[in-house]
Amino acid sequence: MVHKRKKLTLMPAITLAALSLAVTLPVLSSTRLHAATPTHYTTVTVQSGDTLWSIAAAHIVPGAGIQATVDRITDANHLTSPSLQPGEELRVPE
Repeated sequence: MVHKRKKLTLMPAITLAALSLAVTLPVLSSTRLHAATPTHYTTVTVQSGDTLWSIAAAHIVPGAGIQATVDRITDANHLTSPSLQPGEELRVPE
């Protein structure tokens, strides 16, 4: 006795994909995307005795703590160490 294999079709996968799109597209189209507010920077020249924390405290961003400001200064200047050298120029977010 010879058994015949059933042919698999792509129809169930196509139907599932169509149903998924029918559900997700209305949700995605109602989502609003907002652009980030541009960040403005000031340039600060490091003086002897300055630290990231003292610079952050002097230029703290409204609504942010000192650590968040230190993190933003570190990110803006691609710093890998908290050590600063006198004469070094840092971009500090306003």
